[in-house]
Amino acid sequence: MSKYKVEFDAERCKGCCLCVSVCPKNILIINQESINGLGYHTAGVTDMNLCIGCISCGLMCPDGAICVKREMMG
Repeated sequence: MSKYKVEFDAERCKGCCLCVSVCPKNILIINQESINGLGYHTAGVTDMNLCIGCISCGLMCPDGAICVKREMMG
């Protein structure tokens, strides 16, 4: 189980790939099957268990569409 959860606000995502380019674990993708209300393909995670919680994706996103949260264990 992952210690972190990456959440996307799909309606704010423009599919710019900046988050994909900075992920050190290479787990972010632009989902070609997901289109938001503005017509953009949106970002997603391939394997949440590999997320290290570095928040690089959230910091890089120009639209504030990404939030990385720490999951409470227990």
